[in-house]
Amino acid sequence: MKKQLHIFFTALMFYTRIPCPKNIDHNPEYLNKASRYFPLIGWIVGGISFLAFYGASFLVSTSAAVIIGMITGILTTGAFHEDGFADVCDGFGGGWTKEKILHIMKDSAIGAYGAIGVVLLFLLKFQLLSELVTIETITNQQSVLAILLLLIAGHSISRLAAISIVFTHEYSREDATSKSKPIAKSFSWKEVLGSFFFGLLPLLVLSYFQYQLLLVLIPVFLTRYFLARYFQKWIDGYTGDCLGATQQVCEVIFYLSVIAVWKFI
Repeated sequence: MKKQLHIFFTALMFYTRIPCPKNIDHNPEYLNKASRYFPLIGWIVGGISFLAFYGASFLVSTSAAVIIGMITGILTTGAFHEDGFADVCDGFGGGWTKEKILHIMKDSAIGAYGAIGVVLLFLLKFQLLSELVTIETITNQQSVLAILLLLIAGHSISRLAAISIVFTHEYSREDATSKSKPIAKSFSWKEVLGSFFFGLLPLLVLSYFQYQLLLVLIPVFLTRYFLARYFQKWIDGYTGDCLGATQQVCEVIFYLSVIAVWKFI
């Protein structure tokens, strides 16, 4: 149990800005095993975002509360995944060879593709979240529990989609310059099982109210499949930035899919 707590706190420290015990460091062995807790981190980030949204909703409009919830989530992770999304936009938008793409993604400066991509991503996420909290919910009323589970499920499933690329594809860089290098070395069935358990559980609970919501897994993992294939085609694998971009895109696809299920099924 003590070792598992250490691994969990390693994941928490690596993927968020939440303070951890002083004895926790970026131990490569623990960080490699921490992939099993990556979707669980989504529970925490989604829960914190919900609390910020819910508290702000008593003071400001729904739209403003959604923005506050988004800002809180970004502050919690330190824009870890948004940064990866921006780097992927710059790298794949401006590079035409593997070497050029990897070089651009390694550059800390954001370019036009990255800036435009992040702005459009935030606009779309804001619009979808705003619609989710005002649309008729699965219980035919504004359900606080439903919104909480939706946010947690969106964060956990998108992280599952991202980390699953580690299980099926090769790491692209040959050096240790990427964020995902420590988790790209090896994995066992424990990492795979833990990731899927923590990634799918919130949606399974949510599907108790409306089982059709399980259908959102199809577009989410189709998106994951095509993104992974795209990365494989251009850079022969993935990097940490690719995982961050996958998380962000799959999170948006999840919200969009939930809206589609509620409206048409």
